[in-house]
Amino acid sequence: MSGTDGRGRVRRSYDTVAEEYRERIGTELAYKPLDRALLAALAEQSADGAPVADLGCGPGHVTAWLAERGARTVGIDLSPGMVALARREHPGAEFREGDLLRLPAADGEFGALVALYAVVHLTPGELRAAFGEMRRVLRPSGRVLVAFHVGTEIRHVTQWWGHEVDVDFHFHDPGTVTEALTDAGFEVEARLERAPYPQETETRRAYVLARVSGA
Repeated sequence: MSGTDGRGRVRRSYDTVAEEYRERIGTELAYKPLDRALLAALAEQSADGAPVADLGCGPGHVTAWLAERGARTVGIDLSPGMVALARREHPGAEFREGDLLRLPAADGEFGALVALYAVVHLTPGELRAAFGEMRRVLRPSGRVLVAFHVGTEIRHVTQWWGHEVDVDFHFHDPGTVTEALTDAGFEVEARLERAPYPQETETRRAYVLARVSGA
């Protein structure tokens, strides 16, 4: 994301594709059994039954999926267009506009955090700060689930589903993500990788489940 200009480009790009994104991605959990299992496990372990935050929530489909299974949820996204769409599609859930590097949440507000591909617009150097913010808003025994594309490349995208955009997608090395989480005050509980599902972009995916250190 790298600075205010980078965040602005990400925000504008997602505002541009919001409706198309909902149509194409809004039902993705139907064909992602591993994601569903990990989300369910995370929600079940939310500290003290506190709310679960869905970071980079987009049109709110993951937020709604968690809420339908009994979790108190809050969706947070950088894009005003995505937040407006999520509120329209899921009026019973709470959504906030905000930045991963400055989350719109109180200290210790959440029992768990979901960050499915939320870090794809952060540089490796920004991961530590983002995870530090996540640590701030979690309760002492809280957990976070982070998913990302595996690698070291940066894909600059200017055309997305026929729309003009200007956004960078950062792939991340699992070791770098694990180290940044540890430096931010987390203890990694599990790490796994998988091949893409047939409906997905052909990139390898990684998931890291981490818990606040000392909990």
